Amino acid sequence: MKMSSAALALAGALCLSAAAAQAQQGETLKKIAEKGEVVVSYRDAAVPFSYVDGNQQPVGYAHDICLQAVEEIKAELKKPDLKVRFQLVAGSARIPLLLNGTIDMECGTTTNSAERQKQVAFSLTYFVSGNRILTKTSSPIKGFDDLKGRTVTTNAGSTGLKQLSELNAAQSMGMRITPGSDLGEAFLLLENDRAEAFFLDDVILASLAARSRNPSAYHLVGEAMSIEPYSVMIRRDDPAFKAVIDRRLRKMIETGEMQALYKKWFEQPIPPQTITLNYTPSDLTKKAWAKPTDSADPEAYK
Repeated sequence: MKMSSAALALAGALCLSAAAAQAQQGETLKKIAEKGEVVVSYRDAAVPFSYVDGNQQPVGYAHDICLQAVEEIKAELKKPDLKVRFQLVAGSARIPLLLNGTIDMECGTTTNSAERQKQVAFSLTYFVSGNRILTKTSSPIKGFDDLKGRTVTTNAGSTGLKQLSELNAAQSMGMRITPGSDLGEAFLLLENDRAEAFFLDDVILASLAARSRNPSAYHLVGEAMSIEPYSVMIRRDDPAFKAVIDRRLRKMIETGEMQALYKKWFEQPIPPQTITLNYTPSDLTKKAWAKPTDSADPEAYK
């Protein structure tokens, strides 16, 4: 049966409208809608951001933030029964797993950096940290200059490793850099004296020391060597998905929910050891809440 020119025009318009709607929805939202699930990453030891509790279930500050973002995704797709699947990731694998579609959102202690923005995108910032040094209290190391000629560990795939390597070369410090494949392995190198210092985000180092067998044996030394804004990492060139995530984070900041989550995970006893970090929000983090931004520029947080 032949179609009239008017019918053909209408059919063409409908096809274009559907294609436009699909493009507007974004690839990640489309993928989630088609599969009926969203895949959220977690880490095993990034306390208190993303780690496993005594029941081996993912918990933490960043994890809770991403669960709130999932609620926004459900509302956006009008799928209240959308399934959520959690995927464990290592620091070195988080970007590849995001890019190949294994995970949809990376929730942990990932720094929003200009280098990473060449591959991925980031939500509004929910925490700001800085690279410092953790060492044993018996160590003579008091600052970065004291690392010259020493064995230093950090986490593989981290901005800490990148900065440490760059400074080591630029200042001819002769450090022996021995990264751990994950946070636990890196801390073990320090604990067993196979490394003399651990260089990474200060809040991560503080939490590792607090959960160790002898917390008083460790301390943070020296000034922060960087500004590290933490955000939800997502795929690039998907503004529709980013808009959904950012909308929820902005709402959390404006209603005080973000600040309440901070208090829950940084200023109160947390599982599984019921330790309290007593880590009050820094001025940098407070500024990120006062003026929400997804900038990778350290100057945006000063």
